[in-house]
Amino acid sequence: MAVVSVRLNNEEEKILTYLSEYFHEDKSTLLRKSLYEMYEDIQDIKFIEAYRETASNRKYISGDELLD
Repeated sequence: MAVVSVRLNNEEEKILTYLSEYFHEDKSTLLRKSLYEMYEDIQDIKFIEAYRETASNRKYISGDELLD
């Protein structure tokens, strides 16, 4: 397991402490969860971009056409 040191200014430390108390999580857990959420956001963006690239080649039909 890797150990990472993070330097925070006073305002950032206050925010992290507030979040830690609010969510009843230790600071390490909060940072880890944030890391995963940001990674998930990137994966979502990649998925959306891939869909948009292929969506332009798709033909859409109306509901009426589907029922005919």
